[in-house]
Parts: sequence; structure tokens; C-alpha cells
Amino acid sequence: MTDAQKHSSGHGTRYRIAVDTGGTFTDVVVGSDRGEMAAGKALTTYDRVFTGFEAAVRRAAGSVGWDGDEVLRDADVIVYGTTHATNAVLTGKVAKTALLVTDGFADTLLLREGGRRDAFDSKAAYPGPYIPRRLTYEIRERVTAEGDVLVPLDEEQVRSVLATLADEGVEAVAVSFLWSIVNDAHETRLAELIEEILPGVPYTLSHRANPTIREYRRSSAASIDASLKPLMADHLGKLRADLVESGFGGDLLVVTSEGAVLDVADVLDRPVLLLNSGPSMAPLVGAAAAPDQETVVVCDMGGTTFDVSLVERGVVRHTREAWLGEPFVGHLTGLSSVAVSSIGAGGGSIAWIDGGGLLRVGPQSARSDPGPAAYGRGGKEPTVTDACVVLGYLDASGFEGGFTLNRDAAVSAIESRIAGPLAMTVQQAAQAILDVSANHMATAIRQASLEQGVDPRGALIVAGGGAGAMVAAAIGVLLEADTVLIPATAGVLAAYGAHRAPIATEFLSPLHNDIRAFDAESATRAIKEISAKAAEFAARFDRVGSEPEVTYFVDARYPGQAWDLRVHLDGVPDAAGEGAETIERAFHAEHDRRNGTHDAQSRVEIITWGVRVEVPRPEQLKDTVAATGSPESHRVDPITFGGENFETTRYRGVTLGPGDKIAGPAVIDQPTTTIVVPPEWDATLDDRSNIYLTRKEA
Repeated sequence: MTDAQKHSSGHGTRYRIAVDTGGTFTDVVVGSDRGEMAAGKALTTYDRVFTGFEAAVRRAAGSVGWDGDEVLRDADVIVYGTTHATNAVLTGKVAKTALLVTDGFADTLLLREGGRRDAFDSKAAYPGPYIPRRLTYEIRERVTAEGDVLVPLDEEQVRSVLATLADEGVEAVAVSFLWSIVNDAHETRLAELIEEILPGVPYTLSHRANPTIREYRRSSAASIDASLKPLMADHLGKLRADLVESGFGGDLLVVTSEGAVLDVADVLDRPVLLLNSGPSMAPLVGAAAAPDQETVVVCDMGGTTFDVSLVERGVVRHTREAWLGEPFVGHLTGLSSVAVSSIGAGGGSIAWIDGGGLLRVGPQSARSDPGPAAYGRGGKEPTVTDACVVLGYLDASGFEGGFTLNRDAAVSAIESRIAGPLAMTVQQAAQAILDVSANHMATAIRQASLEQGVDPRGALIVAGGGAGAMVAAAIGVLLEADTVLIPATAGVLAAYGAHRAPIATEFLSPLHNDIRAFDAESATRAIKEISAKAAEFAARFDRVGSEPEVTYFVDARYPGQAWDLRVHLDGVPDAAGEGAETIERAFHAEHDRRNGTHDAQSRVEIITWGVRVEVPRPEQLKDTVAATGSPESHRVDPITFGGENFETTRYRGVTLGPGDKIAGPAVIDQPTTTIVVPPEWDATLDDRSNIYLTRKEA
């Protein structure tokens, strides 16, 4: 074998693979230790996730002359992102789980936060608890808020209850005792009894799932976590087995909701961290693409959903109010996660006509099976993707999904379901589908931004995902934006973000402390406790070679406030010195920044002490993408923009390089996405081959 052949085949090369398993497509980004990058897509396979993953890896490898088998075998790290846990909770396809609570508190999950989207809608059905009342058992025990044992744990009753659970065929157990965050002795002892009487049955203790004083959130986190353990052990176990069979012997990391990754063993121990993890990676790319921008709105449009997140001064916005399902009606864990708003507006969103004769798009999706009509896999419903095919945006012969698009099928679906009933031409109907979809997305951006105090008109819009670049300019018009950024890796936005994600987690110590009557001794103990946990976690990843970044914070509030505010600190809090005064000043400043007001005369109550530890992973991918020559147009197509046909030049994205400018109307065909440049817009590449769409009159 010659040196050139060795280089082409990847002989001696080590790889890192990131995969994002979406509702329609599985996206893969492969990076080599030489800094080279390849990306690929394949349809998501629900029965065996590895099938779609493997196909995407082979497609990525083949695009740059690597061997797919060698890439899998010679990978040091695979980062896996999945919506499997979230989908299981939303559909109720989780393990049969029992909840054990303190005597008298069986309705914690019923008398919950939320309950109605509209507080004044008395006719709305009240949602049931996550774990049904018949599987909730009250245990005789009681610990006070100070941690004193008021009622000892009744072990005889516990043994009887656990025997009942065995008879009921319970597959997992959640335990949430009152004030276990102050004294966890009863929860810990119950865990020992579960291991004795129900060996092999997974369980979750609330003080480990989410150590917060908020009883509902702690119980909810424990219940959801326990219900996911059998499911995710099976899912990740099968994936790991398939990877080992393919020759993979490296580390398997899993994407979490915190915008980070963790070892698969950590995730199996605490699968609640997987909830809402799917969209958490895209904001990392937005932060990297525009690090100096005051506010960035990141939009990730895949085949099933449209996700919106915010980046402020290079920092991704997080929240502890991330609902699973409909806000106030779904479920809440109270754990920190990347703040993402999602709507059912992806490329596979189905267009339909409601009872009043109005055109609707989504939230139903054709997903990957059967998929849009244009996929030729049996789909009959018209989708946004079908509209893009009819309008000419998508190159039917050059589609990179592993198959050729069927334009006739797309035309037939739109004609029979939309154009005919609305007395429109097929072109008009396709344009209407795209317009309705773009308006949905613009509304989602406005709502997500304004709710967090950001005017999207003054923000930079970063658009990505397999379908995002096709509608980026249309969204820009609706948001009165003159510039929209399409990252170089837009088509695999989340998968590329997974390459950049640090290994990270948080440790919390719930401890009430009043700034004006500060208990320095207990605060010092709490800080030492979380510092030790952070150091132990960082030490596990010494081999990564990067210095860990440790950030301390507190959750605090003014007396009487219902909700607390997370305040990040500049260093380790000095509880014995001026720590109280420093925290007080920081809280007032953060309250003013987030809410536009503060009360300097009011006391401040600390609810929780916390630390976030991040271990950055070395970046191996090149920042720039080399062009193969001058911009190359491969043909001219008639494409419809705003109801009018234009002879439009199509460019091959791989031939574009830094500094190139493309005048609209144009279409840039990338391996993993299609970038549409309407007549009123131009496209310019920066030195990292990100594409800026700018309005010509701006």
C-alpha cells in the first residue's frame, strides 16, 4: 500500500465520531486526529438505532475516501445524542414504576406545579400524576427540616410494601421522602432494603436525582429517572453491543440536557439527564460561530422539530423550567438544561386543511417512516420537504439522504391534499406551505426571545439543521433581520456541537442561609462538600488532558419570592470572610439584569450552593474549510420565489471558499443541507466558511 493509499484509507489515523439521532435523520460528524472532518446523514432507524448510525458513518467516511469499517474500529470516542428518553416519557412508554413517599404525602405528583396552560380555563382536564396513585405507597417515617428524625423508618412496613411491588410486577422504584436533602438516612436505608428484597430492580433516591427543597420537582425527577433506567439500559446496552461487534473499543459518551456530555455509565446511573438533551448541542455551534455577538438566536430545523435557543455574549442560556411536553401540563424535573423552545415545524411537518378551510402545517410529522411523499417510501401526506421539492429548492438527483427524491410524488401529494381543495396551482400551494411554516418558526423565535427579555430584531439569527438553511432568509424577512448566519456545519448542527461539548456536570447542596443572619459554618461545610465532589469528578477525566473549569453559583431569592435566581460567582465563595456580602451584591446585579429592577435594601436568602465542573475536550477539527477551486455552478434551474419563477444558478458548496460572494437568486448545494439565497439576498463566506446571508438593500 502506498503512502497516498494509506492516507486515503485512514490507515494509522484515529477518529472521533459525534452522532445526533433525530426523529427523521441521523446526523454524523467524523473528525480525524489530523483535523479533517466528514459529515453524513441517513434515515433514523427506530427498531435498531445502530443501523441508521452505521449508514451515516459510512456515508460520511465515503465522502472523503475513508473506509467506514476502519472509522468505526479506529474511533477513540463516540458521542451519542438521542431523543429516546424524551420520546419515552412523552408517549408513556416507560417502565412500570412505583413511588414510595413519606406518610401523608401520596399526592405530591398530583398536587403539582402547573396543571393548566390557562389558569382560567375551568373546563380543561387536569393532568394525571406521572406515577398513578395506585402505585404510590406511603411509608411511615418523618425527618424534620432541621434533619432530626421525628418518626423512625418502619422497616417492617417497608418489607411488606416491597413484597407487594414484587407481586405487582413493578420494574423500577422511586423514593422521595420529606427533607431527605437534609438527612438522607431513611432513603439510603430503603435503598438497601430494595437491593435485598428486589434484587436487580433499579431504583432512584430523590436526594440524588435532584437535591432541591422543592418537593414536587424532587419527586418528579426521581420518578422519571427511575422509570427510564430499564429502558435506557436496554437502549444503550444494545448500541454498545453493536459498536463492540463493529470493532469499536473506545469511550462512549452521551449528550445530556446541560449542553455537555457524560460517560455512558454516568448516564445509565442518572438517565433523567437525557431529557431534552437532543437540542442542547446546536447552541454551542452558534456560540462558536459568533463569539463576540451580544445576542445570538440559534435555530435548528430538522425533519421533525424546529428548536430555538439563545446565546448571550458567548454563553448559552440555561433554565430549570424546561417542561416535558406542553408547558404547565407536562412534567417538570427542575434540573438545569439548555433553554430550548421546540415546535413541530420540521422538514417532515405535514400540511393539512382544518375544518374551517385554512391551511395548517404541523405539528404532525411524517418522520423517517414513511417520510415525506418525495422520499418514495409510501408517504402520501404533503410536507414542507415536498413543498421545497416542488418549488425547486432541493436537487432531487443530488439529495444526500441515501436515495433519490421523487418530484412526481411530491407534486401528487400537494395537488390532491392542498392545491385541489383550495383551488390553487401546485406551485401556489407549495409556496403557501412554506410561508405558513416560516411564520410558525418566526413566531416561535419571537416568543422564545421576548419571554427571555431579548428583542430578536437586534439579534443575529444563526440557522442550521438539515432544513434550516432553506428557510433562513424567509425567517430573516419576518424578523426584520438584515443578516442571517449559516454555519459551515449547518446541515449537522447538533452533531458538530457534540464535537465541541465539554464533559460536564453540576453538584448541588441545598442549604437555606440568610445573608443578614449568615451561618458561615454550615455554608463552609456545603462548599467543601460540593468542591470535593467536583474535584473527584474532574480527576476521573485526567486523560482528556484539559484543565477543568470549575464555576460556583448559588440559587437565591428575596424573602417571599416564589422562585429563586441562579447567580454565578467569580470564584470559590469565602463563607468565613466577605462571601455573604459578595453574594448579596452579585444577586442584586443579576436580579437587575434579568428583571430590570432590584431591591438593595432587602435581605437575600440563599437556597442552594452549587458548582459546575467542565472538562473541555481538545478541539481536533479545522476551523476553515478549504475550497476545491473557484465557485462552481453545476446547472441553472427554474425556481419559484414568492410565487414568481427565476432562472437560478445552483452552486456546489464544496467549491466555495472564504471570501466568495454569491448573488441571489441562487442555491448552494451542500452535502448535508441546501442553502437558498432569494433574489433580494446575497451570500458571503467568511474566513471559516460560514455563510452570511445579507439583504441587498441593507
